[in-house]
Formats: sequence, C-alpha cells, structure tokens
Amino acid sequence: MADAPLVLGIETSCDETGIGIVRGHTLLANTIASSMEEHARFGGVVPEVASRAHLEAMTPTVEAALAEAGLKFSDIDAIAVTAGPGLAGALLVGVAAAKSYALGLGVPLYGVNHLAAHVAVDQLEHGPLPKPCVALLVSGGHSSLLLVPDVAEDVISLGSTVDDAAGEAFDKVARVLGLPFPGGPHIDRAAREGSGTAIAFPRGKIDDGTLDFSFSGLKTAVARWVEAREASGQSVHVGDVAASFQEAVVDVLTRKALQACRKYGVDDLLIGGGVAANSRLRALAQERCDAVGVRLRVPRPGLCTDNGAMVAALGSDLVAAGVSPSSLEIPADSSLPITTVHV
Repeated sequence: MADAPLVLGIETSCDETGIGIVRGHTLLANTIASSMEEHARFGGVVPEVASRAHLEAMTPTVEAALAEAGLKFSDIDAIAVTAGPGLAGALLVGVAAAKSYALGLGVPLYGVNHLAAHVAVDQLEHGPLPKPCVALLVSGGHSSLLLVPDVAEDVISLGSTVDDAAGEAFDKVARVLGLPFPGGPHIDRAAREGSGTAIAFPRGKIDDGTLDFSFSGLKTAVARWVEAREASGQSVHVGDVAASFQEAVVDVLTRKALQACRKYGVDDLLIGGGVAANSRLRALAQERCDAVGVRLRVPRPGLCTDNGAMVAALGSDLVAAGVSPSSLEIPADSSLPITTVHV
C-alpha cells in the first residue's frame, strides 16, 4: 500500500476533535483534542461548549497530526470528514473545516458516516474486514447491530436501541453512584471491586426475538435499588452495583450480537465504539465467541473512542473502491442513517 493515497480524516461529532492520517490501512497519525473536562461539571456534553471547543482546537490539532506523521499539507491526497450522525453544531465545524482544506489544497472531499467509520477503523489494526461481518457498535449515543457486506458500500441495520444507548446508561448509573463523568471508565474500574452476580438486575429485550436493545429499564432498576437501600439506612456497595449493572449490559450486548451472527450465517464479529473499550465486554465477547467458533475483532481502546483515524480509514476505503468524491455543498446531518455510508 506504499502508493496508496494519503487521507486526512476529521472527526467532530461530539466532544473530541480528532484528526487522523492514513495511507491505505497504515495509520500515520491519530491526534485528539478532547473537551471532556469542560463538560464534566455539567454531567454530560453541552453542544454549544463542544462546538466552541472544536473551533478552537481544529487548526492546532490538524497541525499536530501533520507533525506526528512528518508530512506537509501538500502531501495530503484527500480529506474525509464525519458528516453525521452527531451533534449538529459540532458536525458543522468539522464539515466546514474539511471543505476549506479540500478547496484550499485542491483535493477530493469525502463526507462519511460516523458509525461506519467505527467499523472501518479496525482495519488499521487487524487488516481488511471479512466480507461479510456483523458489527456491534456501542457508544454514548448509539447501540447498533449491523450486517456489513462491504463497509465502503453496503451497511445494513439489524437492530438498534429503542431508548437509552449503552454508553448513556453507563453515564446515568455512574451519576447515581456518585462517580464522575464520563461514566464508562469509572464503572469499569469500580466493577473490579465487586461481583457481577451480587444483584439480579433486569436484561431488557433479551429474548424478545428482535435484535434491538433497551437499557432505560435497567438504568431505572439500578436507581430504584440504590434509593431503596439508602432509604432503609443500608450501605450501598458501589463495586457490587457497578459490576452487576455492567454484567447486565454486556450480557445483553453479546447475546444479541451472537444471535445476529447465527441468524445471518456470519462467522466474524466486530465490536466498536467507546463502550468497546470496556474490559468486561471484551472478555465476555471473547469467551462467548470462542465457545461457538465465531472470530472476534475489537480495536485497541484508543481506536474505539471517537477519533480522526477512523474517519480517515473509511475515507481511504472509499478512495480505493473508486467512490466519487462528495460535493463541496454537502450538509452536516445530525441524523444521518447508518445505511448512508458516504454523502
């Protein structure tokens, strides 16, 4: 892939300003400026704060990525950018920047789907994706099961969350337990001090015959359990609550993912998105995949959370597939459907 084009990817769908540079499936730079600390005091991401942070971080983060890769602007052959889904204002910053860079450099622009990019990024670590594969994407905003015949051209939705996404439930339960935002890493750490079988929390939609998810009832069950303990003057073992909640989430996620593999006769499962960094999800998925002969692919944690490398990876796939570049008039679409890989 030494002669493959150099693609610079821009990711601004939420609170990370991510810039990645790839050549083919070789990662050359992955630079991230996060505004997470600015949102932490609010207990969640504030869209206006995120948009302003992207504006301030864009130029220095692009320059840092070029420096990391040892490249100049003139070396870049194409620009890829997250066009959706995500926070509208945050997306607009990235799309506007990408248009400016593409126009100024005279290179093609590729507007890509944030969720498909979470699938494509695994190739930077494990090589080309099997065709087809099933992808389980779990993050603060999304819990989705996808059939992926070809990530550059064809992504099919099999199921999604009907209420809270998995990552959103982690954040809300962390708040109930007095843990900091974002909740995922803190729940994961606290769970190591507890037992996943200590409390029998419900598994939403576990045997409903669909590939959809629901975590709102689980989140409410945790809150009610904690409230009842506190009201009766009993202590709350944070480790046990965290571990039991986490076990309920990953039990549902892995069961549904393997149901999808069986239903569609697919032997390769990919897990992506921020929640894919969760240690228990990775361990249980591997255990259950090994038991039924399904091959599991999970990117390293640094590639699971939002980043520019994933956008560049999908852009590189689009270039290699001969997909026509996007117009410089592409919109930022906060509700871009997963079936639209490229705009």
